[in-house]
Amino acid sequence: MRRLFGSVRARATLGATLVVAVALVAAGAAVLLSLRSNLIGEAGTQAERSARAVASELAAGTPYDKLSGLDGDDGPVQVLDEQKRLVAASEDLERISGTDSDRVKPRPAATPSGDGDGDGDHDSDDAGEALEPGEISGESLFSNGSATIDGEAQDYRFAAVEVETHDRGHLKVYAGSPLAAEHGAVRTALTVMLIGFPLLLGVVAAVTWLVTRRALRPVEGIRREMAAITQSEDLARRVPEPDTHDEIARLASTTNETLAALETSVERQRRFVADASHELRSPIASLRTQLEVAAAHPELLDLDGAVEDTVRLQRLAADLLLLARLDAGERPNDARVDLAGLAREAAEGRTGVTVNAEPVEVAGSRGQLGRVLANLLDNAQRHARSAVTVNVRREGDRAVVGVADDGDGVPDGDRERIFERFVRLDAARSRDDGGAGLGLAIARDVAVRHGGTLTAGRGPAGGALFELRLPLV
Repeated sequence: MRRLFGSVRARATLGATLVVAVALVAAGAAVLLSLRSNLIGEAGTQAERSARAVASELAAGTPYDKLSGLDGDDGPVQVLDEQKRLVAASEDLERISGTDSDRVKPRPAATPSGDGDGDGDHDSDDAGEALEPGEISGESLFSNGSATIDGEAQDYRFAAVEVETHDRGHLKVYAGSPLAAEHGAVRTALTVMLIGFPLLLGVVAAVTWLVTRRALRPVEGIRREMAAITQSEDLARRVPEPDTHDEIARLASTTNETLAALETSVERQRRFVADASHELRSPIASLRTQLEVAAAHPELLDLDGAVEDTVRLQRLAADLLLLARLDAGERPNDARVDLAGLAREAAEGRTGVTVNAEPVEVAGSRGQLGRVLANLLDNAQRHARSAVTVNVRREGDRAVVGVADDGDGVPDGDRERIFERFVRLDAARSRDDGGAGLGLAIARDVAVRHGGTLTAGRGPAGGALFELRLPLV
């Protein structure tokens, strides 16, 4: 059963069919009840009309044997006196139920005024209202029953009307109208529903199945293409985007955007690994060469050079580890950091660095923000002629740290490229002076993860100006 309804198409078809089935059953029941009620109401109206016609004749003093409604053409009629005794009935009436008397023939001894029922002054216990002689009750009572007339049995809707006569006292007239039309109409409607509803449900299920299959066809195309991409590991491929401008088209578009971002991330990771391998190869090879020479000729050991290569290797490893943590999504903590104090600490011991700072606090990692300032100062001192200036100030809801030098500055076309990893401009291509090209990339990554920005521009002295902007606490 789970395999049978394991697809969205099957579940959608089943759900739509069930909903339509419930709606059809509810609507069919309402229609049948309304039809039956209307037909019973019409039968009751006809019966009431017949009863009032007979009552009018009684009020006018027409004898029982002259009543026109007793011929049985319009349905069974009974006339009962105040003691519920049958005084008149339709011709050929053989059996009746649903009225106050099941008799079909009047009593032979019944007389117009006999047995105390003809003084015209009696109040019936069943009367709904006091009537004057010759007056017919305005209310009618209805009931369902059956009657057999001339050997034919049917169900009837009976209407009871009371009348006060001048010489025969209080009488009650029962007249019936057949319910055969009601039964026939209800049976016909029920038959049509029993035949039509399954056919309609079949049509609904078929249409839902076809429409769902057509609607989900692009999804199947997306799934097949994603499976092919996973198998081939070719992230340059894209899933087909249907020209429908609906949810499935947006799903395909989002999937392609995800694939593009994934391709960029993987390509960036590959480039990072390749660049890191290249950068690590040089100091390791240099250090190995020096150690091999020292092993063969101890007197030629360049200890300072070996130490310098080891320090370079250590710094590069630390940078790579920090970048790996940042790429893994490491979030800074929410500690309060005094940028002015942090700038003074980073400038301490550096030659030619001037700090102008006002107290400002930001939230983040003291160690990572200190690394940003150290990298900016290292870069500024590497390119400055004589002086580096650090300004810490407040601008609106942002803390701004500006690091400016009096060097040659950064060309306009390279002000974004210098923040890429392992990028060194021509003036900084020397590995000894220019580093590995990771300092500014690390600084921008840390700034972004602290909710800030890091940009490059032209300083007041014509050199480079790096501005770090962070949200204030």
